[in-house]
This record gives sequence, C-alpha cells and structure tokens, in this order.
Amino acid sequence: MTSQNRIGTARLGENGPLVGIQGLGCMGMSDFYGPTDETAARETLETALGAGVTLFDTADMYGMGRNEEFLAPFLKAHCDEVVLATKFAIHRTPDGGREIRNDPAHIRRAVEDSLRRLGIDTIDLYYMHRRDPRVPLSESVGAMAELVAAGKVRQLGLSEVTGAELREAHAVHPIAAVQSEWSLFSRDVEVSVVGAAAELGVTVVPYSPLGRGFLTGAFQDASAELGADDFRRSQPRFTGENARHNANLLDPVRKAAKAHDATLGQIALAWVQQRAEVHGLPVVPIPGTRKPSRVLENTAATHITLTDLELEWLEPIAGAVAGDRYADMAGTSPSRE
Repeated sequence: MTSQNRIGTARLGENGPLVGIQGLGCMGMSDFYGPTDETAARETLETALGAGVTLFDTADMYGMGRNEEFLAPFLKAHCDEVVLATKFAIHRTPDGGREIRNDPAHIRRAVEDSLRRLGIDTIDLYYMHRRDPRVPLSESVGAMAELVAAGKVRQLGLSEVTGAELREAHAVHPIAAVQSEWSLFSRDVEVSVVGAAAELGVTVVPYSPLGRGFLTGAFQDASAELGADDFRRSQPRFTGENARHNANLLDPVRKAAKAHDATLGQIALAWVQQRAEVHGLPVVPIPGTRKPSRVLENTAATHITLTDLELEWLEPIAGAVAGDRYADMAGTSPSRE
C-alpha cells in the first residue's frame, strides 16, 4: 500500500502513543458472528497493519479467552508496531450466563490471565468493559492504577460509562480512552460522555461504528438472513418490524455514498471520523471485520470528507431508529446520569 493511501494518526490519551485514526475490532474473529476462518482472519490482521491500523481491540470474554490466544502470534511478530487493547469485567460462564466483576481481586486475576493468553508482558490499554455499580469506582480504578505501577498495563480505559463516571475515574488515575457504541444509529454517547472526554483529554473509541453491519446494507432482517449462531438475531434493532423500519433509514446514506462513489459502510465510517472535528477530540473507531478486503474498504473511508449538506442529510437518522441497542440494556447506556 502506498504511503498516500495509509491512514492518519491520532493520540491515544493526552500523553499516549500515536495510533492509526481507525483501529480494528477483533471480536468477530473468534465469536458472536457465526463460523470463523482463522486463515482469513490472520490475513486481515496483516492487511490492517499494512494500511496503518495500529490499535487492535479484544477482550477476555471474546470467545471466553480464545480471541486473546488467537492474537498472540500476531502480537509476537509485531510487538513494536501494535497497540493492544483488551478488557475485563464481563465474566461468561459455560452455561451461557454472565456476570459483571469489578472487584480488585477479579481485576488482578483477569490481567494475569490476559497477559498469559496474549503472550505479552504489558497490555498497552486495559479497559473496564462494564461498570458494576456495587463496587465503588474509586476502588476498581485504584486497582487498575496498581497494574500501571506494576508495569503490567500502560494506559487505562473505560467502556460504556457516563460522563460523571469518566470524571470520577479520571480523578483517581488518568483515563486514556473511553469506548462506547457510536454510529449513525447510536448517539447516546454524545449526551455527556463526549463532552467530558474532550474536557479531560480522553480519546473516544467508538465500537460498532457500522451498526454491527446493518449500516452497510448487508442485511435487512437478522432473524431471517443470518445464521443461527449469529448473536444479532437476538438484538431488537435488527429483527422483525424494527429491522424493516430501520432499513428505510438508510436512504440518506445511499445518497451520500452515490455522491462520493463510496459504499454505505464508508459513509457511516466517515461520519464517525468527522465527529473528531465536530466535538474537538481524538476519535478512533474500531470497526470489526474478518476479511482483508473489508479492512481496505474501511480504511479508505478515512479519506472521505462529508460536506455540510451531506451531514444534514444524515443528522436525523439516529433519532428515528427503532429498538434498543441490546436485548438487555442493563449497564450499557452512557446517557444515563
């Protein structure tokens, strides 16, 4: 890939490393979206790095640890090029249940398990995946800060928190990044989190910037079009009447895509990327994919600039979306205050 086609960079936190302005979500390489092809997934990792993607995102609950193990050889081969983010807090049980754990004892065990699976000595960015309100935030972040002092973690992050929680955590230890769902379909994060992040110098890392693929036009009803083991079949926005309603919201995206000779997904990503200018803070979306061709399509979106008129076309979409982001929204709304 020529240098002019590589993506630009953004700072991860006030004093962190420069990373590509688009990262890669690795969850689907091991879990949630049906059968996986590890050979294609490994090629996808290499293609992403070649395009300038340097922030690679995983979590200990993806594949119940398998995704971290999958990434280990890639990290070993590119230890000086990659910024690795992983997450703790969502504990999955073999029977399909889950619990949120933020207590210091769990955090200390979780980081050791992640380091072992990843085959590394230090995690670049360690997120609290979800907040357990039963554990004082200062206690959890204090335990995370101890990991930094011990050299096991370089930077701290939070996922799906409120603006107030971000400020509270940052007062205990600097937070480099906050990860929340942010897309043309999901803008709850703009209520309070984005403003707090801009004020504190925290980078926002949007996950699911493509609306879990719905914004690309790849499917119109998950329950009818996706495999039985694809978790989107259970998500309210992607099934039944909600899905049919939401599919009709994509017309402005198609209109902008035609104007730029681009795909719908590229327009959705360009919109998220331009939130950096709108809100005055670094924004590093992490679209997930398992295909090298999709990585190149996604990174090309960083070179698209939407006009003011096109942004006006896209502005009303989120407000018209039908259905919650998750079947169980407990602990997932950054707009709650």
